Amino acid sequence: MPLFDYIARDTSGRPQRGTLDSANVQAAAQVLRGRGWRLLKVTVQQPEDEAWQLFVQTINPANWMPIRLADIELSLSQLGVMLRSGLTLLTALRTVAEHSSKARLRRVWQDVSDRIQEGASFHQALAQHACFPPLVVQLVRVGEDTGSLDVVVDRAAKALERRRVLFMQVTTALAYPAIVLVAAIGVATFMVVKVIPQLQKFLSAMGRKLPAMTQSLVDVSAWLQTNGAMIVGGMFLTIVGAYLFYATPQGRLIVDRWILKIPIVGGVVRLAATASFATSLSLLLRSGITLLDGLRGVEQLHRNRHIANVVNNARESVLRGGALAPALAGQSAYAPLLSRMVAVGEQGGTLDEVLQEVAQYHEGQLQVAIRRLSALIEPAIIIIVGGLVGFVYISFFMALFSAGGAKL
Repeated sequence: MPLFDYIARDTSGRPQRGTLDSANVQAAAQVLRGRGWRLLKVTVQQPEDEAWQLFVQTINPANWMPIRLADIELSLSQLGVMLRSGLTLLTALRTVAEHSSKARLRRVWQDVSDRIQEGASFHQALAQHACFPPLVVQLVRVGEDTGSLDVVVDRAAKALERRRVLFMQVTTALAYPAIVLVAAIGVATFMVVKVIPQLQKFLSAMGRKLPAMTQSLVDVSAWLQTNGAMIVGGMFLTIVGAYLFYATPQGRLIVDRWILKIPIVGGVVRLAATASFATSLSLLLRSGITLLDGLRGVEQLHRNRHIANVVNNARESVLRGGALAPALAGQSAYAPLLSRMVAVGEQGGTLDEVLQEVAQYHEGQLQVAIRRLSALIEPAIIIIVGGLVGFVYISFFMALFSAGGAKL
């Protein structure tokens, strides 16, 4: 279908410019008037070469980049601002779609807008797209029921922001030492496989013997070169096997449960899960969602399947008439303080307020744990990397001294 450029004014009198796919000028004008806009001008775009358009769409990274939660967070923030400014939902959604930087996200918001215009509710339209977390869908449903959609959308954006910050804190603490370790192993492997064997050939031609330390590295290099293909193949099969095992429900449950038992790292993951549980459930309860629905939403937010199963079991316990606190205790999923504070909140009828305080406390504890983890990992990495690279370099220079005639 051809594209039409339009100029119009929305219900608040603000000018609107953009493009629209339509069969003809009359159909485009009817769509714009259906939005409640006052039409000023509609003109058909000059057709361009279709092959060129296809080429541009193919090489444009915005057409294939995935939608991140950060993109959803930004769009919800923009949507909340426009709703508070008095714009209608459809107008705000189309504005968000037009200003989205990614083509996929633009198509998602356009589809949400079209579904609402066809009669679906906002939360039903969001639920059709997997990029929107269940937390956002549930909050929007409550906002539609209570008439406070602008407030709820803003809360959803802030909830995604806090979740993103927690995730970034954990990954940042673990990424730096991992990168340093991989780089050090790469440098050491290059010297063992490439540099030292060349030095051995030079010394052999001179009729000199390698020092014992250097000879041990040469032996390692020879072994790696002989069995390199087998090692790479074994590593590849191990990675594929581990991935396939983790892809099964039982395998993922076993791995996720094992992660929580790793010293220090498991504690950080548990603190992050506790802060996420308390923040999300507190937000859902304050927005008017029932405890059972809130637990269902929190369960779907957890990436760790063991923790998600604990939340599911807690929900079933509440459904049978039991209390929430005992179901969360003793499962090695959350910090012990959570169940005790939940018991206090249940007895006092202030569960949402107590959970908010629990979230703030554990977010602070998480930051302390991350700093402690960094303080422990960095010296260990320095020792390991220094020992590995130092041994290789000492062996290398000993070989050079031997080549110069020095007796070692």
